[in-house]
Parts: sequence; C-alpha cells; structure tokens
Amino acid sequence: MSSFTRKSIISTLLVGSVLASTAFTTLPINQIFNPVASAASSTFSKFLKDNAPSRTITTSSKGVATVTNLSSTVVLVNKKRNLPSTYEPKDLVVPNIPFSFSGSSPKKQMRKVAASAMEKLFAAAKKDGIDIKAVSGYRSYATQKAIFDRNASIKGEAVANKTSARPGQSEHQTGLAMDISSASAGYDLQQSFGNTKEGKWLKANAHKYGFIIRYGKDQEKLTGYSYEPWHVRYVGVYIAGEITSQKLTLEQYLERAK
Repeated sequence: MSSFTRKSIISTLLVGSVLASTAFTTLPINQIFNPVASAASSTFSKFLKDNAPSRTITTSSKGVATVTNLSSTVVLVNKKRNLPSTYEPKDLVVPNIPFSFSGSSPKKQMRKVAASAMEKLFAAAKKDGIDIKAVSGYRSYATQKAIFDRNASIKGEAVANKTSARPGQSEHQTGLAMDISSASAGYDLQQSFGNTKEGKWLKANAHKYGFIIRYGKDQEKLTGYSYEPWHVRYVGVYIAGEITSQKLTLEQYLERAK
C-alpha cells in the first residue's frame, strides 16, 4: 500500500469533553484510521463508564442521594439524584442569543460549553426562518426552592412536582439547560409549544447542536416529569444524536454504561 501525507484530526465525539486530536504524517491508511477509531471508541467508553449513574452517586446517613460528577456534561440530575445546595457552575456565561425578556438576570446564564452550542442552535434557527427566544437558563438552589414552594402552595406538592423540580433536583442548576419558546406560544412554557413550527423545528434540530428534549412525550414514568417540549439539555452532539435517534431518556442512555 502506498504512503501518503495527510493530517487527520479526530472528530470530537463529545462536545465539551476533550478527546485527543492526533496528527499523522506519511502513514498507510490502515495504520491511521484503525488506531484512531479504536482510541476514540475506548476513550468514549471510559467516559460513559465513569459517568454511569451507579458510579456517580453518594448517599448520606439521612438517605439523601447526591451526584458526584458535578462538572460533567452528562451529569444526571432527577428526583433520585440531587445537586448540593451550594453548587454553582464556575463557568457561567450569557450566550449571545435573543431572550424573551430584557435586562440582566442569572437565568440568562449557561455553562460556557452549553452557551456556545446554544448560540449555534439559534443561528441555525434564524437561518431557517425560525424565530425562537430563550426564556430561562441557570437557576440557583435558592431560586428553584422559591419556584417550587410557590407552585406547591398553589397546586399542592404532588401536582407541582410533575412540572417543577424540587430544589437540588433541577437541571437548571447545572447550567446545562435552557427553556425556549416563541411568540406563537406567547413565550410561555406550555406543551402547545411542541405543536408550533418553532417547537417542531427545535425537536428536529436540537440534537445537531448537542441538545436533547429532556422530558419527552410519553416519557413521564421514566423522567418523573410531564412533557416539556421547551426544555432542552446539553449533553454533547454525539450523545444527543444517539439519544434522539433511539428515542431514549438520558436515564436510559447512561444506565447502559454500568
């Protein structure tokens, strides 16, 4: 087999997760691509194994289960997996995207890697003639507590917890989630958004930029929450594609890597 000169850079399997980029010069094809694919696959498998639900949890003497992989782009937070009340991402920034409200606010923030991906998503939407705006991103533990307590006082705790997370159990505290809506939905966070052209576009395209519709339709028994077509969660392009194409929840996807 003839030799050739070529630089090959490994595609990023997980946006926000660093996989080695390697340059090769004057090597046969079979010596280049097979080792690269093998190394990437091995790194990815290790990443999933390290972030498996069973490996990223600690339980206190009071029975409270707290996640340990706080900085991971696939940190799993739900009704059985809590974030510490003191946790706040260290890399929060405000993405350059349109919001449904003016002025400064913590809820405009996202973690840097998610913010960058969100900018690309909004740019793609604009190019396709889709007018969407961000409604709510990062929320502190205290803010989530205020929101849940208010909803619980109106609806009762059981009903409130179908659409609102208890403090420590909200993905918004991770800085990796954003609620999105449109003028056609009155910029409200309602299920009818999923039937709008904007909601349909978001569902069809979010994964291309590393996001999933975290609480999908008919997945309440798996996620613990009602259908939320407006709530997108960053997990990285490759994983988002897998979850979306296989119609899985984040719980189901991560459980496979035990």
